[in-house]
Amino acid sequence: MVTAIVLLTVDRDRIPQVAEELAEMEGISEVFSVSGRYDLVAVIRTPTNEALAELVTGRMLKVRGIERSETLIAFKVYSRHDLETMFALGMEGGG
Repeated sequence: MVTAIVLLTVDRDRIPQVAEELAEMEGISEVFSVSGRYDLVAVIRTPTNEALAELVTGRMLKVRGIERSETLIAFKVYSRHDLETMFALGMEGGG
């Protein structure tokens, strides 16, 4: 599984529409509206690098309103949420 975070600068008048269009695309698991230098952040999970490339360059960047993007490919995930879930499952039967 390939995970990427795509930082997007979007035409301000189209932020909600772009976010909704992206959220409907297969492979995009979340789209966040954020403050700061970027307008939207999309989290992508695809089976291969080729699928990631197709999604980003072939579909995402063709969405009207996206002005610039920066794609960050994740090497390793560190997630407190995943650890908490794992420990909670182990504790359910132990009472």
